Amino acid sequence: MYRLRDAELHMDSHKNVLTTGDVAKICNVAPRTVSKWFDSGQLRGYRIPGSKDRRIPVDHLLRFMRAHGMPLNGLESGRRRVLVFDSDAGVGEAIRASLSQQGDYEVTTADSAFEVGALAGAFRPHVLMVDVTLPDAAPGAVIRFARSSADLQGVCLIGMAHGLSRGAGQALLQEGFDAYLSKPFDVRSVIQLIEEKTATESNVETQKRQNVETGRF
Repeated sequence: MYRLRDAELHMDSHKNVLTTGDVAKICNVAPRTVSKWFDSGQLRGYRIPGSKDRRIPVDHLLRFMRAHGMPLNGLESGRRRVLVFDSDAGVGEAIRASLSQQGDYEVTTADSAFEVGALAGAFRPHVLMVDVTLPDAAPGAVIRFARSSADLQGVCLIGMAHGLSRGAGQALLQEGFDAYLSKPFDVRSVIQLIEEKTATESNVETQKRQNVETGRF
């Protein structure tokens, strides 16, 4: 399980697994479909001893998705992918509904550090929004996790919290976050912030490619 701590990000490999519900969410299918994949042997995993519960290691899921030509949750769609890490399901769903209406966003939510770690490889978000007041989302640990994860390279990190003061927001920027938001916030401000930050990253990457093509380093 992934745990974001002040010191470092720990991963217990024997718990680096997903439930059928987790897989259904990642693949955007019904849980019973995942069960059929599992029972037919298409998706490898194992059952919990003494239980009918199924568990699927993350690496097996990624192999399955690639082998069957399944887009990694919008990886090939060209839309901005936003991962919202918040224990309040209402916040995540509100952001999902509002951004999805814009047409060029794909949003998924996580309510634990483990789920963020599992989704990072499959979803590969452009933007990671994190409620920094969560016990397993200490700002410094979030930064170390994001910057050390190959699946999160270049991700735009947005810290958020209820009543976040300007001083606390500036502290997040100093930690390494790209932006911050104080709850409650207007979703239009979220869209504006995401577009501003991702446009900046896109321009930087475009310039890098142009420099390589023209031999300028």
